[in-house]
Amino acid sequence: MDVRTTLVRLREAARRTVRDAGLPSGPPLRPTRRAWQFDALVALALGIATVYYGIDNVDNVVLREIAPGVEAVVARPTGPGGLALMVTLAVIASGALALRRRYPLAVLCVVTAATLATPQSVMRLTFYAFVIAVYSAAVYSPYRVATLAALPVSVVLVGTSGNSVTPIVPNEYIALLILVPMAVAAVGLRTWKLRTDEGRTRLSALEREQAEALRRAVEHERARIARELHDVVTHNVSVMIIQAGAARKIMKTSPEQAGEALLAVEAGGRAAMTELRHVMGLLTMADENEGTDSGTDLAPQPGLDQLETLVGRVRDTGLPVDLTVTGAPRPLPPGLELAAYRVVQEALTNTVKHASGATAAVTVEYGPQRLRVEVTDTGGHPGTGTGSGRGLIGLRERLAVHDGTLTTGDRLTGGYRVEALIPLETP
Repeated sequence: MDVRTTLVRLREAARRTVRDAGLPSGPPLRPTRRAWQFDALVALALGIATVYYGIDNVDNVVLREIAPGVEAVVARPTGPGGLALMVTLAVIASGALALRRRYPLAVLCVVTAATLATPQSVMRLTFYAFVIAVYSAAVYSPYRVATLAALPVSVVLVGTSGNSVTPIVPNEYIALLILVPMAVAAVGLRTWKLRTDEGRTRLSALEREQAEALRRAVEHERARIARELHDVVTHNVSVMIIQAGAARKIMKTSPEQAGEALLAVEAGGRAAMTELRHVMGLLTMADENEGTDSGTDLAPQPGLDQLETLVGRVRDTGLPVDLTVTGAPRPLPPGLELAAYRVVQEALTNTVKHASGATAAVTVEYGPQRLRVEVTDTGGHPGTGTGSGRGLIGLRERLAVHDGTLTTGDRLTGGYRVEALIPLETP
């Protein structure tokens, strides 16, 4: 039973190996233009050298020592047929090296076949191309399993064939065999250093970009918080200031009305605190494991259903406000309702601050495809308050989230008009 299990496992391992042999371990190399040019130059130089070698050695007969004191005559290919054979082998083996980075395994197979077909007496025709092909397959092939299998097979075939005699290097080329590897190693070291420096530069640039993106995100968040706090505080504090000033003026003559004004101040302060608590609560959410007191629960963000309360607080300041709702009210996304509520709040706050003695009108129109919110006033005496314009900028950004638009400007009949148009999903 154990033997059968072992055989099954070995068979499965063999299947996986065969299957994985055809799967690349990574994407194929995409040589650069400079790499293509270099490989083409290597193939051309080696091709010229080997073709010249073949032409120069046709019809030659050499003596080679096969044992101490024993020499044998080694005949090289002769005649036009021999010359054509050597030139063809040299061209195929050398020319294939132009594709050694893009198709390393295919180049290895072609060069190995050419090397096996090369006569023993002229092994220099293809031997050097074979060495380069083996190196290229080991370095550039994405098919690692197939490469690990092909390399030893190619070496063994070439080494055990009848053409296994290693070409003899003439003495005048010994210096080249020493200097060329040194030059290649120096170029490789320089290339590695350049790539390392480039990698560090890209990493530093990426870190700077991330830091810049984080800084922009922090600034954006701070601006959003500032806009939110502006919306929450400005309206209620403006109402409180007006109510407190009115109470101060009528404190002695009309204590009851002064008391009502102070109650309005208290109500505005409570509303401001509730909304502030909500905003700050979103920024500092309590741990889920911590208990929450029912008295400090966050109230929901205001929506269109609270416009009547908002308008009532503004009326208490002495500003006459009419509220008109047309169309069939229907539930809307909370964020959209909050944006519409802030439009009315900001517009009425600006009227209280900058148009003393005016009257205002708020119109909310539920259309089939859009929500229209309009706040107008008749104009009045300029107030003492000054604004930075952040309120309207914040409103435009709020509405842009919902693909809405904000239009503001003076009316032809006098006064000011603020209109927001927010598209709605068709029910």
